[in-house]
Amino acid sequence: MRYLTLFLLTLTVFSCNKQTPDNQPLSEEELLAKAKAIHARVITLDTHNDINVKNFTDSVNYTQDLDTQVNLPKMKKGGLDVSWLIVYTGQDSLTEAGYAKAYQNAMDKFTAIHRLVEEIAPDEIGLATTAGQAREIHAAGKLVAMIGIENGYPIGTDIGNVKKFYDLGGRYMSLAHNGHSQLSDSNTGERDSTWLHHGLSELGKQVIAEMNKWGMMIDVSHPSKEAMRQMIELSKAPLIASHSSARALCDHSRNLDDEQLAWMKENGGVVQTVAFSSYLNKEKAAARNEALKSLRLAIADSLGIQWYSWQEFRGLSEAAQMAFLANRGKVNKLANAKANTIPGFPPAVNVADFVDHIDYMVNKIGIDHVGISSDFDGGGGVEGWSDASESLNVTVELVRRGYTEAAIGKLWGGNLLRVLAEVEKTAKEIQAGG
Repeated sequence: MRYLTLFLLTLTVFSCNKQTPDNQPLSEEELLAKAKAIHARVITLDTHNDINVKNFTDSVNYTQDLDTQVNLPKMKKGGLDVSWLIVYTGQDSLTEAGYAKAYQNAMDKFTAIHRLVEEIAPDEIGLATTAGQAREIHAAGKLVAMIGIENGYPIGTDIGNVKKFYDLGGRYMSLAHNGHSQLSDSNTGERDSTWLHHGLSELGKQVIAEMNKWGMMIDVSHPSKEAMRQMIELSKAPLIASHSSARALCDHSRNLDDEQLAWMKENGGVVQTVAFSSYLNKEKAAARNEALKSLRLAIADSLGIQWYSWQEFRGLSEAAQMAFLANRGKVNKLANAKANTIPGFPPAVNVADFVDHIDYMVNKIGIDHVGISSDFDGGGGVEGWSDASESLNVTVELVRRGYTEAAIGKLWGGNLLRVLAEVEKTAKEIQAGG
C-alpha cells in the first residue's frame, strides 16, 4: 500500500507540472522542437486581419512580403494556415448617403479579397466558405482565406444585403463598431452612458434572424453588453467574439467580463483572444506608449508620415485611418527596435501577456470556448507575435504552459471551425423548415 501511495503521489506531481516522462522539464531546445511539430500538425487560424484594397492590385499584392503584418510570405514563414480577411467599415452618419458610401466600401473589399484568391494567387490561397472547405483547402497544401465583416453598417436599411454579403463569402459579421450603428449599440457607449437603441434596433433583430437563416456567424466583439445579451437571446446558433479578451485581466469595454464569458459558454460559442496590447494590459501598454511617443514622432517625421494617437485616429475618415494603419507598423517596428537598445525602457506587452488571457478564459469557461486572433493590420500585435511570421511563438508559449496538442488544436482553429459548422447546420434546418 505504501508503494501504491508513493506511485499515485508521483503521478499527481507529474500531471500537475506537465513535465517530461523522466520528471524533468523540457529544455528550451526540446520545447521548441515539440512546439514546431504541433504547430505543423494543427490548423492555425487567425480570425481577424484587416486589409487595405491598395494591397490587392497586379503590382502590389499579398504574394509580396509587404510592410503589412499579414501577407502570404509571412503566413508561410510563421505557419499561419488560415487568415480571416476583414471587410471593415468605420462608423459614419445614419443617412442614405452614409449607407451608400459604406456599402461601396464593403463591396470594394469583397472584390479585393476575391481578386487575391481568384486572379492574383489562386495556386497559393483559396477562399473557404464552410468549415469543411477550410479543412479541404488546407489538406491540399494551400493557404486559406475566409471573410469576416466588421460593422454591419454597410447593410444600410436593406435586409437583403445580409444574403448578398453571405453570397460574397462573408461568414461572420458584427452589428456595430466604434459608434452606434443603425443595427446595434456599440461598446463605446460606455464612455458617457449614451445609447441609441438600448441594445439592438428592430432592424438589428431582423438581421440576427437573417444571419441565422443563411449561416453567418454573429460577432459580439464590438457591440454593447446589452446588445450582446439580446443577440444571445435571439440567436438560434452559437455566437463568436472575433477579437476580444478578458475584462477581468484588463478593464476595457472591448473585452468580455465574467458574466459575458459565461453567456458565451452557455451559448456554445467561442471567444477569440485578441493580441491587442491595450486590451491585454492597459498599464503596461500605457507606460510603453508614453515612453515611445517621442521616438514614434521623430521616426514618423523623418519618414514624412503624420502620426496620430488612438483618440485622434477615431476621428479620422476611413481613408485616413487606412493610410495611417498602412504606415503604423513600419513606424512602430523602428521605434521598438530603438527602444530595445535603451536600458530601463518600459517593457512591451508580449506573447506571455496574451496567453495569460487564454489561460484565464480556459479556466473560466473551458478549452472548447476559447480561440486566437491578432487584429493584425488593424492595430493588433504584441512583442513576439508582431506579425504572421511569428505565429509559432504563440504555440511555443502554449506548450511552455503545458497545453496538449489536442488543446492547442482547439485554440488555434478547432473551436472556431466547430462553431461555424454548427451555424451552417442551424441554417440548413431553418431553411428546410421554410
